[in-house]
Amino acid sequence: MPDAIRAGHLPAANPAREFETRPTPVQRRWLARGLEQPGGKLPLFDVDGQRIADRTVRSCIAHGWAEPWFDNPLKRDWLVCRITHLGRVVAEESPISRRPRVRT
Repeated sequence: MPDAIRAGHLPAANPAREFETRPTPVQRRWLARGLEQPGGKLPLFDVDGQRIADRTVRSCIAHGWAEPWFDNPLKRDWLVCRITHLGRVVAEESPISRRPRVRT
């Protein structure tokens, strides 16, 4: 786990930004996988066995959708996270309902 995160120096989630920003499809899939895991644990790997990108993890933490949970004793640089309440809300939100269709 990076020293800044281990020391508790995470970017503060901006409440106004949380509601105007929506997760990307990749972020939504990652968050959705935590909905049915014990304690809301988010996976380190995707369904194809590829490691979840650090950018995805850090962005979800910055938005308040995920939070660091504990240190991984085998891989100290891997960030083990769990989904937050806000993360559950955005993961359960229907992608269709969030984007109004514009007719041209």
